[in-house]
Amino acid sequence: MQALNLEVPAAGYRIPEAPWYGEGLGLDSIDILEVALIVSKQYGIQLRADSQENQQTFPFLEALAEYIAAHRTK
Repeated sequence: MQALNLEVPAAGYRIPEAPWYGEGLGLDSIDILEVALIVSKQYGIQLRADSQENQQTFPFLEALAEYIAAHRTK
Protein backbone atom coordinates (compact mmCIF):
# COMPACT_ATOMS: atom_id res chain seq x y z
CA MET A 1 0.00 0.00 0.00
CA GLN A 2 1.91 2.92 -1.30
CA ALA A 3 -0.06 5.60 0.56
CA LEU A 4 0.76 3.90 3.86
CA ASN A 5 4.37 3.04 3.04
CA LEU A 6 3.69 -0.61 3.87
CA GLU A 7 5.78 -3.49 2.67
CA VAL A 8 2.90 -5.72 1.59
CA PRO A 9 3.62 -7.83 -1.50
CA ALA A 10 1.51 -6.91 -4.52
CA ALA A 11 0.08 -10.44 -4.54
CA GLY A 12 -1.66 -9.63 -1.23
CA TYR A 13 -3.80 -7.01 -2.96
CA ARG A 14 -4.99 -9.46 -5.56
CA ILE A 15 -6.76 -11.59 -2.99
CA PRO A 16 -9.87 -9.50 -2.21
CA GLU A 17 -10.90 -11.71 0.69
CA ALA A 18 -7.47 -11.63 2.37
CA PRO A 19 -7.91 -10.53 5.99
CA TRP A 20 -6.35 -7.24 7.06
CA TYR A 21 -4.76 -8.69 10.19
CA GLY A 22 -2.41 -11.59 10.81
CA GLU A 23 -1.68 -13.93 7.91
CA GLY A 24 -3.56 -11.80 5.40
CA LEU A 25 -2.12 -8.35 4.77
CA GLY A 26 -0.52 -8.30 8.22
CA LEU A 27 -1.80 -4.85 9.20
CA ASP A 28 -2.08 -3.70 12.79
CA SER A 29 -4.57 -1.30 14.38
CA ILE A 30 -2.45 1.77 13.55
CA ASP A 31 -2.32 0.70 9.90
CA ILE A 32 -6.11 0.30 9.88
CA LEU A 33 -6.48 3.79 11.34
CA GLU A 34 -4.29 5.15 8.55
CA VAL A 35 -6.41 3.31 5.96
CA ALA A 36 -9.54 4.88 7.48
CA LEU A 37 -8.00 8.36 7.29
CA ILE A 38 -7.00 7.91 3.66
CA VAL A 39 -10.44 6.53 2.74
CA SER A 40 -12.06 9.47 4.49
CA LYS A 41 -9.96 12.02 2.62
CA GLN A 42 -10.06 10.30 -0.75
CA TYR A 43 -13.73 9.30 -0.88
CA GLY A 44 -15.48 11.62 1.59
CA ILE A 45 -16.52 8.75 3.86
CA GLN A 46 -16.52 9.37 7.58
CA LEU A 47 -15.34 6.24 9.38
CA ARG A 48 -15.46 6.22 13.17
CA ALA A 49 -13.38 4.00 15.44
CA ASP A 50 -16.40 3.27 17.66
CA SER A 51 -18.75 2.35 14.81
CA GLN A 52 -20.47 -1.03 14.90
CA GLU A 53 -20.08 -1.17 11.08
CA ASN A 54 -16.30 -1.51 11.32
CA GLN A 55 -16.34 -5.26 11.71
CA GLN A 56 -18.34 -5.55 8.48
CA THR A 57 -16.37 -2.79 6.74
CA PHE A 58 -12.84 -3.90 7.55
CA PRO A 59 -12.65 -7.70 7.64
CA PHE A 60 -11.00 -7.79 4.21
CA LEU A 61 -10.25 -5.61 1.20
CA GLU A 62 -13.28 -6.61 -0.89
CA ALA A 63 -15.66 -5.59 1.91
CA LEU A 64 -14.01 -2.17 2.19
CA ALA A 65 -14.23 -1.68 -1.59
CA GLU A 66 -17.96 -2.50 -1.49
CA TYR A 67 -18.47 -0.10 1.43
CA ILE A 68 -16.65 2.70 -0.40
CA ALA A 69 -18.70 2.13 -3.58
CA ALA A 70 -21.94 2.33 -1.60
CA HIS A 71 -21.06 5.34 0.59
CA ARG A 72 -18.61 7.55 -1.27
CA THR A 73 -19.36 11.24 -1.67
CA LYS A 74 -16.38 12.14 -3.87
